This record gives sequence, C-alpha cells and structure tokens, in this order.
Amino acid sequence: MKIKICGVTTPDDAAMVAAAGVDFLGLNFWPRSRRYVDADRAREMAAAARAANPELAIVGLFVDATVDIVARVHAAVRLDRVQLHGDESPDDCRAIAAQVGLPLWKAIAVRAPDDVRALDAWPVEAILLDAPSAGRGGSGTTFDWALAANAVASHPTRSIVLAGGLGPDNVAAAIAQVRPWAVDVASGVERAPGVKDPARVRAFVDAARAAPAPTRARS
Repeated sequence: MKIKICGVTTPDDAAMVAAAGVDFLGLNFWPRSRRYVDADRAREMAAAARAANPELAIVGLFVDATVDIVARVHAAVRLDRVQLHGDESPDDCRAIAAQVGLPLWKAIAVRAPDDVRALDAWPVEAILLDAPSAGRGGSGTTFDWALAANAVASHPTRSIVLAGGLGPDNVAAAIAQVRPWAVDVASGVERAPGVKDPARVRAFVDAARAAPAPTRARS
C-alpha cells in the first residue's frame, strides 16, 4: 500500500513526514489553498524531506495552472510527480507532461457513478479520487467508497489513489473496501490546516501498512 501525505507546509513537518516512511509527500501550489507554499519554501521542504528519506517522491499539486507555472515550479523544486486538481482536460495533461517530463496524477471529484466511468481516457500515471470541495481537497469529508471500489474493479489497469476524509481511524476500513493502489491524507493528520501532528501521521502510516494489500499488482 502506497501512502501520500499532502499539504505539508514547513521543513520540519516535511522531514517528520518523510521519516515516517511514506511514499509520497504532497506540496500545494494553489494560491487559494490554506496549505499553499511558494517555490522557495517548497525547495527547502523538498530538501528536508529527501534528507530524511531519499526514496520519497515529491508531488506538486496544481489547480488549473498554466504549463509555464508548472514548469517553473518543477525547475525550482525538482518535483517527482505533478498532481492536477482542477478542471484540466486530457489535452492539458498531455501538454504539461510533455513540458515537464514527469508522471502526472489527475484528481477527480466523485459525486456520482458517471464521475468514475471514463477513467481510461486520462493519459496519466494515476487517478486520485477525492470528495468534492470548494478547497480542491483537504476538506476532511469522505465520499461514497462504493463508487471508488467500483472504479478500482472496473479499471483494473489503472492506479487509483483514494483521498477524501481519511484518517488513522478509518483508513484501514477504506483500504479493505476500495483496495486502492494508494491512499492520500491531508487534514486527517493535522492539528490545524497545514500543521501536521506527528502522532496522527504515525498512526495513519501504521494503520495503512497493516491493511491488506491490493489484490492486483499495480506499480
């Protein structure tokens, strides 16, 4: 089970999260987010995280950003993944991937079955299923996990990341029902927006690692 902790905002938290053994650390570059960081701050955080865990991958989260903005942030921070969390189209994904040369994740807000029926149309490494929210994630609310489970079952070649309202107390149940490739958490391991709680981070990682692995191997 892969684990991503998103919305980290300080170098100390970045190092702590990385040392907890997560696979992905998410940095939010959407200026309207309560967890926004600029490229200079993100460079410090990426360095701290990589020093604590060289195998960690840094994921940059963008919302309807231009290709140039994504490319400039990548040049400053050396991202490992780009997560698009806005209203981007498949063509936008192709353009950004061509410019930055990085694997992409596309976030989908899940309200109804139609939202997860055409996932194979996205030219990305992974699909992140999240609860709808004005803040584009980090709301602390869940969505119907049955929809996510159906998406995993009906798209066996896709890497599905489950997000939305996860925390130490429910991540094992979510994994058992959905069987995703990865889980993603932001507010569920925080004391305040952008301020991570070390005890909750460790509890989340332990619960996710103890859950049954996905039945299909997806890299």
